[in-house]
Amino acid sequence: MAPVAYDPDQLRTFLAVAQSLSFTQAAERLGIRQPTVSQHVRKLETAVGRPLFVRDTRTVTLTADGEAMAGFARTILAAHEEAVGYFTGSELRGRLRFGVTDDLALTPLPRILRDFRQLYPRIDLELTVAQSPNLLRRVESGHLDLAYVKHPVGGGSDPNGRLVRRDPLVWAGISGTRIAPDGPVPLVAYQAPSLSRSLGVQTLEQAGRSCRITCIVRGVNGVLAAVRAGLGIAIFARSLMPVDLVEPPPSAGLPELPSIDLVLITNPRAAKEPAEALTAAILGSNAPLKPQPS
Repeated sequence: MAPVAYDPDQLRTFLAVAQSLSFTQAAERLGIRQPTVSQHVRKLETAVGRPLFVRDTRTVTLTADGEAMAGFARTILAAHEEAVGYFTGSELRGRLRFGVTDDLALTPLPRILRDFRQLYPRIDLELTVAQSPNLLRRVESGHLDLAYVKHPVGGGSDPNGRLVRRDPLVWAGISGTRIAPDGPVPLVAYQAPSLSRSLGVQTLEQAGRSCRITCIVRGVNGVLAAVRAGLGIAIFARSLMPVDLVEPPPSAGLPELPSIDLVLITNPRAAKEPAEALTAAILGSNAPLKPQPS
């Protein structure tokens, strides 16, 4: 059998659909027509020889082969970007002001940034670590070119935004943390405004549960210190929950938290090529976003 070469444009389109589970949203995000999205997916399925999506008039879901292809596609695109960067990256120059939430800064993202700086040594990368609302304000005011932030599901449908992943929020604490099913929930929370804090409090109120803020912190290191000291539980995106923390047992009676979107927001006035290069590096990386114990 002759070797199969997968088209990078088709792989990018496939990943956009896989991330949003919507051909319409994928077309909007990529700036192409929906028939083109369908054509790219159809050609990729033909090349693979297997269906990658199960779709009807209302829903789109990945098949098992589609889940596998999503991992392969990220690997292929990352290698493609690395090859392009090797031969052309040295010519790309400029200034890139990048903002990221502090919990994402504890993931393999620093490795992605290190590799990016090696590929594009003439891009002057400036990093700002803060909470999502502050980063969004800095993008809007022109003080950041690109920001990696958290949004409520659907709240990140910004024409300048790219969905990286959708992640459920979870309650997290140390093993053995006691939570009375009929008492207030001891909560370690960020200072307001905080997306996880507001969603957590809202979810508890809707379930008829009260909470007691046992510790207010500025950053994720404060959250981890307080939770590991047994002061209460906190809220994390599931893929960002440190491996030494656990979800409370069902006997705690905690309601299920909603999901959030992890989104890259680009300042439309920023230099296009540096921002696109870093966006591609983050979207193309298939490294798990799992923090390690500190």
